[in-house]
Parts: sequence; C-alpha cells; structure tokens
Amino acid sequence: MDQDVVVSLATQALSLTMKVALPLLLAGLTVGLVVSVFQSVTQIQEQTLTFIPKILATFAVLLVGGPWMLNQLLSYAQELWLSIPSLVGA
Repeated sequence: MDQDVVVSLATQALSLTMKVALPLLLAGLTVGLVVSVFQSVTQIQEQTLTFIPKILATFAVLLVGGPWMLNQLLSYAQELWLSIPSLVGA
C-alpha cells in the first residue's frame, strides 16, 4: 500500500464525514442562533434554553436525512471492503 493510497483513503473518509455531519451541524447552529437572538430580544438569560430546540432540530434532521446519510456510509464501506484485495496487492 502506497502513501498516496493512504492519503486518498483518508481524504475520502474525511470528505464523507463532513458531508454526513454538515446537515446536523447546520441545524444545530441555525437553531442556536435563532434562540440566542430570541434570548437577546426578550432578555431571557437562561443558559439551558437552547438545548431542547437543538435536540429537536437534530432529531428532525436525522429523521429526514437519516436514510441518505446511512446510504452514503454504507456505499463507502462497501467500496472500501471491495477494494481491499487491490489495496493489499493480492
């Protein structure tokens, strides 16, 4: 196995990780920003107020995008398993 192959595999894995995690992170960021603006406008300074909306938004994104995320992960894993013979040189 060559160094270029290892770097390529690591790049593919990180790219897939970002592609799968980005919708969840964006949902949490958006909801956190909206709740923070709401807290600033109403002058409610409760630190735990952001947790429940973030959890609900993350759960909603998982429900909607979960099958796509799972399909992406499974196809990557399948391609990786199928490429093992060519990676080890057999």
